[in-house]
Amino acid sequence: MDHYRASDFPFKGSIGQLLAHAAILKDRLLDKHLAHLDITAAQFKVLFFVGHNRANTPAELCRELSIDSGSMTRMLDRLEKKELLLRNPCPNDRRSVRLHLSPAGEAVNAEAPQIASQAMNELVGCLSSEELQTLTHLLDKILRSHDAATCAAQEN
Repeated sequence: MDHYRASDFPFKGSIGQLLAHAAILKDRLLDKHLAHLDITAAQFKVLFFVGHNRANTPAELCRELSIDSGSMTRMLDRLEKKELLLRNPCPNDRRSVRLHLSPAGEAVNAEAPQIASQAMNELVGCLSSEELQTLTHLLDKILRSHDAATCAAQEN
């Protein structure tokens, strides 16, 4: 079903713009809730993916988080400098490294559910439970229609 026409496409207020602004707001709220740990939302996501065995190499993180390899290298450097992440040589391939959380990184990752729930509650606090369920359902429907599994379904 066509909802938009090229002749009068509303760039301002379109679904694309609203989704982009919502994603930016989500990361800003995460940044605020992570300030006491001196890490950003992007760094938090890396620690989460490594800590939950969703990715254990820089290349896997790049694919999972849609980040280019140069940006990922800089982010891993910062996390290593903060002593939250360890890079160990791969035993099977000397050109590759395996990523692991340090004890400090594991402590941050242990706080992930509390931090994420606080930030997401702040994000959607203006919605009723029914509205949140409807929004979640509709976003899931869009993603599934394009064979993109939702993060919620994959991460649980």
